[in-house]
Amino acid sequence: MSVTRHSGIGMTSERTRARMVERLRAQGIKDNNVLTAMGMVPRHIFVDEALSIRAYEDSALPIGFGQTISSPYSVARMIEVLRGGADLQCVLEVGTGCGYQAAVLAKLAREVYSVERIATLLGRARRTIRELRIGNIKLKHGDGSIGLKDVAPFDGIILAAAIPTPPQALLEQLAQGGRMVLPRGIGETQQMVLIERTAEGFQETVLEMVHFVPLLPGVR
Repeated sequence: MSVTRHSGIGMTSERTRARMVERLRAQGIKDNNVLTAMGMVPRHIFVDEALSIRAYEDSALPIGFGQTISSPYSVARMIEVLRGGADLQCVLEVGTGCGYQAAVLAKLAREVYSVERIATLLGRARRTIRELRIGNIKLKHGDGSIGLKDVAPFDGIILAAAIPTPPQALLEQLAQGGRMVLPRGIGETQQMVLIERTAEGFQETVLEMVHFVPLLPGVR
C-alpha cells in the first residue's frame, strides 16, 4: 500500500493523530510509552474507508458482526494499566477485532498473541497487520475465554470485550507478578478491573466505569 494510506491526509493525517495523542494526555493518560505507541499506529487503516475520517475521534466505531474498535482513550487506558510502568514480554489479547489494539501492544511488548472468534474479522486484521509489517503479533482463531494454554504463562492479559467474571482458564494462564485488565459486568454496569497475580493469590482493583460489547463463547 502507498505511504499516503499509512500516513493519511486531512482528517487521517499524522497531524490529526498527534492531536489525538495530546487529547489522550489531557484526558489523564500519563504513560509516555503508551502515548508514543498510540501516535505510531495509523488507526484509520483499521476501519472501513467510509469511517476513516472519524478514526481519531474519541469514540468506538463499528467494524461489522456487532463488534467495534474501542475508543482511543479505552485502548490507551487499558494498555497503560496493563503495563503498570513496566516493560511487557508476552501478552495475550482476547478479542482481536480489527487488530488495532494488538498493533499498539506490539509497540510495547516483545510478543503479542491475539485470539478472535470471528474468522472474517481475523482475516481482515491479519491483512492489515501484514500491510504494516508488524512481525511480533501472532493471531489465532479460537475462543479467547479459554486462552492459549500452550503458550502460557503471560505477564499481561487484556480483554477487549466484557464478561461477568474473569474466566478461570485465563487466571491460570497469568504468570506470577502478571497483570490482567478486563471490562467486567453486563449491559450498562461494567467496570474496568485490574487483576494482579501474587504469591498469595489474586489481587483485584476496580478502576472506572466502561462500556464494551460482551465477550461471547465459541467460534464462527
